[in-house]
Amino acid sequence: MTQLIQTEPDVGDDVVLLTVPADGGYLGVLRTATAGLAARLHFALDEIEDLRIAVDEACAMLLAIATRGAELECRFAVTDDALTVEVTVATVRGARLPSESSFAWKVLTALTTSAEAEATGRHATIRLLTRRTEF
Repeated sequence: MTQLIQTEPDVGDDVVLLTVPADGGYLGVLRTATAGLAARLHFALDEIEDLRIAVDEACAMLLAIATRGAELECRFAVTDDALTVEVTVATVRGARLPSESSFAWKVLTALTTSAEAEATGRHATIRLLTRRTEF
């Protein structure tokens, strides 16, 4: 399911919702959507590739704790100079994301402007924000 929703017309933000099965075979769809939206914002090629890698890493973290048959819900918020990617998945009981001192988190924070995560009972979410570099 893919939707393009205009939120608050005066702000000019677009939100794209994309849901795929929580299976590594579908991560290419999310990487492609990420690259397309970043290109729309005129991100540099290196920034686009960094964001694709970050989204892939975030999804890999979530796949490791996803319930069987779960779906990855990916929300892309597009503003004039930034792209926020929020990925959520239903998790197994007692699931925990890697600590912020882990290599995986070091990758996320190196490749994006900011990264944060939350795990609540049955769901885990990772949010990545990348701002376009001004030239």
